[in-house]
Amino acid sequence: MKNPVLANEHWNTPLNRIDTQRPDAPELAAYGQHKVGVQTIKIINPSQINILAIDPTAPKPDPMPMYERDLIVEVWYPAAANAKGNQTLTSKLRDGKTLVQLHGQGIRNANPAYGKFPLVIISHGYPGNRYLLSHLAENIASKGYIVASIDHKDSTYVDQAAFGSTLVNRSHDQLFLLNQMAAMSDGDEFFGGMVDTDNTALIGYSMGGYGAIITAGGGVTAAAADEPHAPHGTLNVHVAGTNAHNALPDPRIKTAVAFAPWGMTYGLWDADGLSGVQVPMFFVAGSIDDVSGYDPGIRSLWEGSVNVDRSLLTFDNANHNAAAPIPAPAESFKTSEGKSPTYDHYADAVWDTVRMNNIAQHFVTAWLGKYLGGDSVMAAYLDLIPNGNDGVFSQNKDGSFNAEHSHWKGFQDRTAKGLRFETLVAAE
Repeated sequence: MKNPVLANEHWNTPLNRIDTQRPDAPELAAYGQHKVGVQTIKIINPSQINILAIDPTAPKPDPMPMYERDLIVEVWYPAAANAKGNQTLTSKLRDGKTLVQLHGQGIRNANPAYGKFPLVIISHGYPGNRYLLSHLAENIASKGYIVASIDHKDSTYVDQAAFGSTLVNRSHDQLFLLNQMAAMSDGDEFFGGMVDTDNTALIGYSMGGYGAIITAGGGVTAAAADEPHAPHGTLNVHVAGTNAHNALPDPRIKTAVAFAPWGMTYGLWDADGLSGVQVPMFFVAGSIDDVSGYDPGIRSLWEGSVNVDRSLLTFDNANHNAAAPIPAPAESFKTSEGKSPTYDHYADAVWDTVRMNNIAQHFVTAWLGKYLGGDSVMAAYLDLIPNGNDGVFSQNKDGSFNAEHSHWKGFQDRTAKGLRFETLVAAE
């Protein structure tokens, strides 16, 4: 594995690097053996209920208004070894107006590497866009995954609209993309023969994490379906125990990663609903998350998913942005009026974002390697003492670790501080 960009090369510059590797990055954060290609695709899911066109104060429309959900998707993938070209991504800030250039390792429209690779679907927050977790997307693509990140209609910086669309459509978008990637792999177009959709993982942040839990089988409560943001029962399709929700989980999805998943503190799940989660789950949280909540909140989701093996990585004293967003683009630091309305959308007041990104890259690499790749070596990176502060770094004179060593595997001495990694196994 290689470290493409050290922090001291681009620290506090306007280059907006998404590929920075700090000198203290844990082992598995390093980029993998593949060059990375990146390509934009567009898919259209026809005949979907148009939540935005429903008046919650009027009688239930019959028929329901329908529309096409056009989704823009960024796909990172292993590229040919001789690939060269443009490595810039053009995005917009949280304000929905300011253009920014992001710089990483992904080469636009590069020829793909030969082979068939597991699929990883990424689902952003509300609002967000397909580049919000691009640091993670291109990193894991370099390790032999095809990573497809969705611009969720009605939920991006540019088209943010009624919250009900996000509540109802997140899981539908995720599964529609899965089916579309399968069709592309079965065809003879660019991704023909490349995508192993039978081995798929789902990664979601905030509302993307909410969608990941539902897609994994965690049905919401009947009371939550009365949520006024999802008028006239449009959220009923995700209620635990209903025929619609029972048919939702897809056996091609083998695991899910949920960064700061939203909803527990708003009563969307109870024990019965969370017992429906069907795939191993990796939760990532800040201990003072004031959007999704921690305990109760994300920790409750981890505890309540009783029928699967699951782990929880906690960044002590981090807030809602723990590990998921890219480093704040330089353009977000201030506006022409001297204000900074978008910086807080990316940054954390306590933790350095690049540090959190590197830790996320490390753990997601281990998690995907174990649950998608069947790599038994990766299990050791997830078999840790719960509190990183308690780890003892102890070596013999020859550099080998001795019996007293309990420091987190893959972390340099003194670099697992402020972190907790806890695991629960499925109920028997």
